[in-house]
Amino acid sequence: MQYVSQKLLNICKMQHRGEIIKRAVYKSGFSITELAKRLGKSRRWVYLMFENPSVSLDVVLQLEKIIHYNFSLEIKEIRPSFIDVIEPSFSGQTEKHSEEYWKNKYLRLLEEYNDLLKLNNK
Repeated sequence: MQYVSQKLLNICKMQHRGEIIKRAVYKSGFSITELAKRLGKSRRWVYLMFENPSVSLDVVLQLEKIIHYNFSLEIKEIRPSFIDVIEPSFSGQTEKHSEEYWKNKYLRLLEEYNDLLKLNNK
């Protein structure tokens, strides 16, 4: 009997960000050509991104703005930590505690709230 390491199990459980992005892009109806143009990339780059299981969070957040899709419901690394909201660490002013961070966090929460309202009204 072989034992599987916890690290290997975590790798198997990793989300394939490229597939999540691909579904969201096709669902949005946004053309690949227009998306590539707005990203400043080639269409080939976009298709390669769809195949990449570990697309950077910077790209994911950029895509959120372009296609107006909330990836925080599917990509766990984007979800705000409840602890950060309750007890933010104020050991110096960091980017996380900047005005932009809180504005984006508020807008994301509003989008999630609106999505829940739409689901409840159906």
